[in-house]
Amino acid sequence: MSGFPWLTTLWAAPLVGAAIVLVLPAARRTLARGVALSFSLVALIVGVGLAVGFDPGGAQYQFIESHRWIPAFGAGYTLGLDGIALVLVLLTAGLVPLLMLAGWHDEREVGSGKRVAHTYVALTLLVEAMVLISFVALDILLFYVFFEAMLIPMYFLIGGFGPRTGDVQLRQQRSRAAVKFLLYNLFGGLVMLAAVIGLYVLTARQGLGEGSLGTFDFRAVMAAANAGQLGAGPAVLNALFLGFMFAFAVKAPLWPLHTWLPDAAVAATPSSAVLMMAVVDKVGTFGMLRYCLPLFPDASGTYAPLVVTLAVIGIIYGALLAIGQTDVMRLIAYTSISHFGFIILGIFAMTSQGQTGATLYMVNHGISTAALFLVAGFLVSRRGTRLIADFGGVQKVAPVLAGSFFIAGLATLSLPGLAPFVSEFLVLVGTFSRYQLAAVVATGALVLAALYVLWLYQRMMTGPVKAGSERIHDLVPRELTVVIPLIAALLFLGVYPKILTDFINPAVSHTLTTIGRTDPAPSTPPLPEAGSAEHPGGAHK
Repeated sequence: MSGFPWLTTLWAAPLVGAAIVLVLPAARRTLARGVALSFSLVALIVGVGLAVGFDPGGAQYQFIESHRWIPAFGAGYTLGLDGIALVLVLLTAGLVPLLMLAGWHDEREVGSGKRVAHTYVALTLLVEAMVLISFVALDILLFYVFFEAMLIPMYFLIGGFGPRTGDVQLRQQRSRAAVKFLLYNLFGGLVMLAAVIGLYVLTARQGLGEGSLGTFDFRAVMAAANAGQLGAGPAVLNALFLGFMFAFAVKAPLWPLHTWLPDAAVAATPSSAVLMMAVVDKVGTFGMLRYCLPLFPDASGTYAPLVVTLAVIGIIYGALLAIGQTDVMRLIAYTSISHFGFIILGIFAMTSQGQTGATLYMVNHGISTAALFLVAGFLVSRRGTRLIADFGGVQKVAPVLAGSFFIAGLATLSLPGLAPFVSEFLVLVGTFSRYQLAAVVATGALVLAALYVLWLYQRMMTGPVKAGSERIHDLVPRELTVVIPLIAALLFLGVYPKILTDFINPAVSHTLTTIGRTDPAPSTPPLPEAGSAEHPGGAHK
């Protein structure tokens, strides 16, 4: 596969698809949706091809593309793929076609304009393109540009394409949620921009670029950082780390920077909410692994206890608030805050099990959240309400829908045999070897998760059929086409995660080697000496 610009093709396919959709005649709504779906499938095919051609035992970064971009700044169009980015590319490319199908008729709910369907699917493709290039960028400035740019189409998906309603207050809430999402993430991005500029200045002073210029080449900066050649003291490097980390913690999100997420999730259509939580937010946790740790290894170690503490708080906080929700969609949004806490906990445990589990968790969370949120969205669209108390007895009138909801819920609580269990177990094991108390407290969230998932299912799906629930019909073929692959992925990865960990493990090992971290040696009590009280017969041997 060498020689062909596969990574450019990967992210350009949805971008070209968005452009074509926008020039189609306004009356061709079905064609617009079909074109968008086709180009999202092209990205998926390219992603699968990259996985087939990727050599886990080969170079750290593969399918390299490098061209001059802004020579005056030392910035280049440099792309490359490692195992961590690869599995996230597969997650993104795999989910977007399903989201297209799930939201096939969303324009009926989001508005009545002539080009609503065109704009809606084009914005979705734009988000996909920007997320994909963020995962494969090996130039820090290139990454930053698309890290920020993806906020714009996502803002319009939240604020302009939420469920249509005649309630002025609900429309205002949707607008506020979109603005809150944008302001939080833009502010985080501006803080990161200051850190990016500061890092560039350091590289220029050390002559890492051409002539007197600095460089944004991630590999060159990483090598200099780990060789101690950035020419900056701990205070400066700590400040730069915090600049990157703040932006990623807002996008992930990490407690207490999470407050924009529940509002944005319930304001958007279910497909857009899944795009945000399962795909866009993963750029934040990916950034922690890709940039925070390798570029600032000492600062990462300095602040790891603080980040671990905040992650554990987020795990418990998200689970507790999920229990108290009366809105099913807001409940699921709060579970994501808890799950992002697990991902960040695994990253900053800085162990091989923890980081492998965190990367796998990114994928598994994306699949399980997509399954649960989309099935809940199908349910809400049938009943016309998000209030849990308005449902009851759904399993009697829509057994397949209820069963799909149940399996997705069990995955959310990390039931053994389903994909999230493996990743959560690895995170907890990896964390316990370095932060025992944090791992023990985080384990308590397993009980809370069982409580909010099973109680939710009991209230909505069991018991007598409540008034209004009798008109809920079961999943139709289009919806089954969305749900079956998600459920199948949860089952398959629950019993055979090796298909992904084979890609993840070498990349994690490289990261830990780069930052000079090794797994803590297991502590075992010394063996009693022969002839001691424990071995009274030893003296006679």
